[in-house]
Amino acid sequence: MLLYITKRLLLGVGIVLLAVTVLFCMIHLVPGDPTRILLGPRATPEMIASMSARMGLDHPLPIQILHFFGNLSRGDLGMDVLTNRPVAEIVFGQLPYTLALIFSAIIFASVIGIPLGCYSALHSNTWIDRFTGILSIACITAPAFVVALFSLLIFAVTLKWFPAVGAGEKGDIADQISHLVLPAFAIGLSWIGYLARLVRASMLEIMSESHIRTARAYGLPERVVVYRYALKLAILPTITVIGVGMGFLLSAALFTEIVFARPGIGKLIYDSVTTRNYPVVMGSVLVSTILFVISTTLSDLVNAWLDPRIRRSL
Repeated sequence: MLLYITKRLLLGVGIVLLAVTVLFCMIHLVPGDPTRILLGPRATPEMIASMSARMGLDHPLPIQILHFFGNLSRGDLGMDVLTNRPVAEIVFGQLPYTLALIFSAIIFASVIGIPLGCYSALHSNTWIDRFTGILSIACITAPAFVVALFSLLIFAVTLKWFPAVGAGEKGDIADQISHLVLPAFAIGLSWIGYLARLVRASMLEIMSESHIRTARAYGLPERVVVYRYALKLAILPTITVIGVGMGFLLSAALFTEIVFARPGIGKLIYDSVTTRNYPVVMGSVLVSTILFVISTTLSDLVNAWLDPRIRRSL
């Protein structure tokens, strides 16, 4: 297991370095001079040259990449040219809001989707199975930004059950949770359908295997067979999907944070891209990439812990 963890961590580091390099190049290919956008149309050549030097744009692209990784090795993500604050301070100030939103959505989807898929598999080819199938597909086909808009109009504006915008008062946990309900519902709804269909398919496959028939032949209670033997293996693909789904949830969080006017990494990236604020964009993208790699690595490690066969596959 230790060898597997070491290989998986080294692979994760390589993925982060490659992804950040590619994204660094892509960001610099975006049309428009960031210094002119930041300074406005009345900027003089001297002001443009000074701003380019501050942003490190006066060097060739390979040199800029080397400078970025050199600063990164010292834990320095650069300075925001607009506010003159460290990029790390800005990014990590917004990170807790996005993490709270993503984890709330994952918990919401897992608590409903996994039992729904398991129950559907145990009652396959019945009206319950067909109903849950229709419900799952309906959830999958609902885009996060559409659900966010309708939930905002229905539950916040019309019914006034939940607050419409913001993230709640700092230190007031109840207020923060009430502001979190609708955004988490908006990005977690489609994942209920994904998890339900995945768990159902995995459970049907596992329930037909020989070790399940053997457990039943020994007279074990059906509850023990299902939850101790079948679900333990059927949950493995779900854990992998949840780990990979962090990337999709980060993109869905962008739209949700804009609709509900919530602070977070997604909205920070959007605002920084529109103003061509390269240091903040790169810091935000780097943190998002690391989050994605950490989530996939953790899901792989959990799978390897549950199924020893996976440890020998890397």
